[in-house]
Amino acid sequence: MQIRTSGGSSDTEQNADTVMPNVFSLASLVVTTVTPLANRDRAERKSADETGIGVKGESTVWPARIKIARRGTIKDNLQWMRDLKEFFAEVTALVNAELDWLIPGTGPGPESLRAAMRWSLFGGGKHFRPALVFAVGRTFGAADEQLVRTAAAIEMIHTYSLIHDDLPSMDDDDLRRGRATCHVKFGESTAILAGDALQVLSFQAIAEDERLTKETRLELIAGLARASAKMVVGQQLDLEGEGNDLSLDEIRNIHANKTGALIAYSALAGGLIAGVDEATLERIRKFAMDLGLLFQVTDDLLDVTKTTEQLGKTAGKDQGAGKATFPSSIGIAGTTQFAARTYIEAVEAIEPTVADTSLLKDIARFLLERES
Repeated sequence: MQIRTSGGSSDTEQNADTVMPNVFSLASLVVTTVTPLANRDRAERKSADETGIGVKGESTVWPARIKIARRGTIKDNLQWMRDLKEFFAEVTALVNAELDWLIPGTGPGPESLRAAMRWSLFGGGKHFRPALVFAVGRTFGAADEQLVRTAAAIEMIHTYSLIHDDLPSMDDDDLRRGRATCHVKFGESTAILAGDALQVLSFQAIAEDERLTKETRLELIAGLARASAKMVVGQQLDLEGEGNDLSLDEIRNIHANKTGALIAYSALAGGLIAGVDEATLERIRKFAMDLGLLFQVTDDLLDVTKTTEQLGKTAGKDQGAGKATFPSSIGIAGTTQFAARTYIEAVEAIEPTVADTSLLKDIARFLLERES
């Protein structure tokens, strides 16, 4: 197969010599990578017993980046929206290509489990968390090839959380991104296992990304583990808060864990891969925490102001379940004002950096104004 980009061409062949399966012990799932022909001699073949993965190689051939216009040059708000939409579409294409190599459509192991994982992974969505990895990474000088595996791993973790979140014992939802949730289509047991598999495979994906140093991989894995644990804590707090009258601080704490932790990690991961200094990393951390809060605030607003058709998931679900949300605590008008203040704080947090952070500010604005 020959893939051409504006920067030239690169040849890869999808056969036994160049596409080499990485066999996971868990459920006999297969993860594959592609080694370009020019690098064939450097490809290492190691047994699954030694490494837990068959072969390490390079993944995809990279297209030229889409140029994102900076806010200072945009006169038309519709043009700004088109540019940001283009950026999200580009990230989605890159991440989906990586996920398709990591969890291919065919291979050994139970087809039902593979199908359930892919149903949820490729069910649409904006890929907001992977987009943050790319946005921060690119802003501070990281290459796409360094960013994509971590971005894909984060999407695995996020997808696992959605599968489990939709289960009858949790939020009990039948609709996700406009179609049947995983447990509705494949059964509850398979859905649980699909989520479990995606969770553990995410850590292996980062651990064996040889485009990054071992030190960076270790830091990324530790950070992803912390964020994932916080996400679980937030989910438990959310369940325990149902039907209770919680304070605004308690609601913020729930969502700082349940939603904000993984969003914050996504931005930090881009900074870590780019090798920014500690002061810059702290600014990214503050920006990302505000961004995670803004995401949840606007999500709560959409739940009570949009329809199921507009959202692609069941509208009014939180209110029906008696969940503690920002609108239930401070009303729709108060929540709208709170979102605006959070947006300003996010933008101010990232401004002192020397890099051009226009894209990051645009993403914050997108969250404030999003419709779904």
